[in-house]
Amino acid sequence: MKAYSVKELMVPLSEYATVNEDATLYDAVLALEKAQENFEDKHTRYRHRAILMLDKNGHVVGKLSQLDVLKALEPKYRDMIQGEGSHRFGFTKKFMQSMLEDYSLFANPLDDICRKAGEQPVKNFMHTPTEGEYISEEATLEVAIHQLIMGQHQSLLVTREREIVGILRLTDVFAAVFHKMKECFV
Repeated sequence: MKAYSVKELMVPLSEYATVNEDATLYDAVLALEKAQENFEDKHTRYRHRAILMLDKNGHVVGKLSQLDVLKALEPKYRDMIQGEGSHRFGFTKKFMQSMLEDYSLFANPLDDICRKAGEQPVKNFMHTPTEGEYISEEATLEVAIHQLIMGQHQSLLVTREREIVGILRLTDVFAAVFHKMKECFV
């Protein structure tokens, strides 16, 4: 059985969706669309699900997920959940529906909401990676799995010394594990 390293599974930074940290949310969504159209992966068929923010020197300073984009449509979410999903608090579906009505979330037409959100600077919604979201390109698949599980991350930023060289996506790790599992039963 083949042993995988992070370097073999990562998507190089050059192939990932990136925008300058001063870009708008709309610019970021366009960059994601373009990266998805151009992406050809040897490991999985899954497209990118995040956009990386770069500073003026081309260094990664943040990450914007699809969920972050959806949260940006309604600014009141920032105050309501502070980074924690409602499922972690045990909220019922009925209670979450009442929140939608009580806070007048999405009270305006979606066209208006999308336009306003799209004009906002992406840095208002980006997530600044924590120490646990970085992994060396030389790390093993087992180390990557551990970090993804313990941090409940969708991806990890891959480093070579101190430079970010790629992104390791949960979907690619899962695909590698799936292939290993199939080998075990052959």
